[in-house]
Amino acid sequence: MRKTTATLAAALLCGATALQAQSWKAYERTTLQDEAYARHDCVNLLDSTSVTVQPSGQGSFAVCRTVKVQTPAGALRQRVLKYDYDPLTAAARFRRVTVHHADGTKTEVDVSKTLDYAAPARAIYWGARQIMIELGQLKPGDVIDYEIDKKGFTYALLADMPQDGDDSRFIPPMRGQFYDIVPFWSSDPTVRKVYRVSLPAEKDMQFQFYQGSCASSLRYEDGRKVYTFASDGLMPFRREPNMVDFYDAAPKLMMSTTADWREKSRWFHGVNEDYGSFTAIPEAQRKVDELIRGKKTDLEKIAVLTHWVADNIRYAGITMGKGEGFTLHNLKMNYTDRCGVCKDIAGTLIAFLRMAGFEAYPAMTMAGSRVETIPADHFNHCVAVVRLKDGTLMPLDPTWVPFCRELWSSAEQQQNYLPGTPEGTDLCLTPVSAPENHYVRIHADNRLSADGTLRGSFTIEAEGQSDSNIRRIFTTGFQSEWQNTMERQLLNVSPKARLLSVDYGRNPKDYQKAPIRITFRYEIPDYALAGDGSEMVFKPFVLNNLYTQVMSYLRIDTSLETRQYGFKDGCSRLVELDETLRLPSGYQLAGEPRQDSLSGQAADFEGSIAQEGNRLTVKTRLALKKRVYEAADWNSFRQAVNTAKSYGQYLVVKK
Repeated sequence: MRKTTATLAAALLCGATALQAQSWKAYERTTLQDEAYARHDCVNLLDSTSVTVQPSGQGSFAVCRTVKVQTPAGALRQRVLKYDYDPLTAAARFRRVTVHHADGTKTEVDVSKTLDYAAPARAIYWGARQIMIELGQLKPGDVIDYEIDKKGFTYALLADMPQDGDDSRFIPPMRGQFYDIVPFWSSDPTVRKVYRVSLPAEKDMQFQFYQGSCASSLRYEDGRKVYTFASDGLMPFRREPNMVDFYDAAPKLMMSTTADWREKSRWFHGVNEDYGSFTAIPEAQRKVDELIRGKKTDLEKIAVLTHWVADNIRYAGITMGKGEGFTLHNLKMNYTDRCGVCKDIAGTLIAFLRMAGFEAYPAMTMAGSRVETIPADHFNHCVAVVRLKDGTLMPLDPTWVPFCRELWSSAEQQQNYLPGTPEGTDLCLTPVSAPENHYVRIHADNRLSADGTLRGSFTIEAEGQSDSNIRRIFTTGFQSEWQNTMERQLLNVSPKARLLSVDYGRNPKDYQKAPIRITFRYEIPDYALAGDGSEMVFKPFVLNNLYTQVMSYLRIDTSLETRQYGFKDGCSRLVELDETLRLPSGYQLAGEPRQDSLSGQAADFEGSIAQEGNRLTVKTRLALKKRVYEAADWNSFRQAVNTAKSYGQYLVVKK
């Protein structure tokens, strides 16, 4: 993002209304003078939002966009304007749409022809809508200038949708409070971006600009406080493979009139207590008593209740009337229907824990990105917390741990969450889970014949998230597919592989008793490429495309030499692969034995390849220490992973 000049800054801070009054041709001249804009399909000449906040917290938004079409691809992309809103919490309409054609003419689009459709959705169907209007044929050089009126807020309301004309649905759940999160990035270049908010004079607002800077001002106008934030010359934000969420890397503005997270925590607690979200019912009490019978420790009780809820309440997001948004549906609804979204699953667990004598509360979290200290709600997920005897609040997530040996999914480690407690709790962060908690170990004992046939067995063991990944076929798939799934693991190694037997040890569906352990017996003709009878070439079996679905780090592009932004893996994990291979008589490993040892802030690796007698041994141990990494971790992570991958290269043995 290029810095705003002093002249531009003065213009930017004059307010959105004045900016909109200026001719869009002034912004277009910038695109003609700067070659950086020329190669893009479209350019946003102006992206302006002006918000007027009422004492109740309700916001009225004027969203103005001026877009220049520069290529046929851009014309095709802009031919239909779309805007998303949720009718439970907001109303939106096109106020005006004008197309300024390259030949100097213009078309006033009839906004009465706006269409309103159900927005595309998956898994959660809460009635989101999308307004759209067709502009007709566009050509390079055309400029689209439009304005959208919107009122409301961005989170679902706590009550049934009121009748038309009743603006009470536009008042935010935390009445009187206003917040917003404003991305200062775009997929298209933006000549000028402005965000302006007018508040009652008695309201105090805190704000912060992250991952960049902008011009800002505070003015008093007509007895109100007016904040203006502006920047110019915003170029498309460059994405790196496996990078952290855009909200954690790109420029953004956050603001809130709420004092701190503790205030939000107390409010969230009160909302659900007043609603009666966790009120016990007799049939659920009987189930709780049954589940905890014979359990001796608190942790055993917490575990059995968490697992039952995780495994028995299905994820289904449909509008269930009163109680959407921040309010968790009551236990009677959840236990009867046995389905709901994350807040309903978490609410069921909280009620179960309370019926078992525990102190438990709901918590909000953000799966996918960071929550900042500015208390502007950046949450998309609901979980539970239980207070242990030492006063510690232990997070539990039944939505993410169906048939998982964890109580809090380590795919969510290093994640912020806010419990709703009577005393008020500050923003919390889940810790890093040690790699040893998510180990996957493959040990193979093989024999190679002189004709290149490989015969032997391997055993795979796993825990934590690695266990869940491997066990998924048994807990969520059809038993008729088990054998095919096991065979596919060997066919990934070689299309000639033949599975002789599989030993599961114990029922693999019974995930709570012990970590997964499976033993395979097999033979693979022509596994080694034979030369003139004195040489064979092959890859180590344990490093030859075996169970790669549990090794998510293999999907990270480690050819990148440097990174500018943080990056993510599926989970911290420990991967131990070792193989003992008995060679035909007289064959020796070509080249010197190999041994490597690396230790870094993000990852460790140890590996060796050696031969003693006719036994060739390959051992690797890779420890990946986090789920979310900083850019500074890249060198350590990359070196360890690339070294581990190199052990999967072809080996040569000679007579």
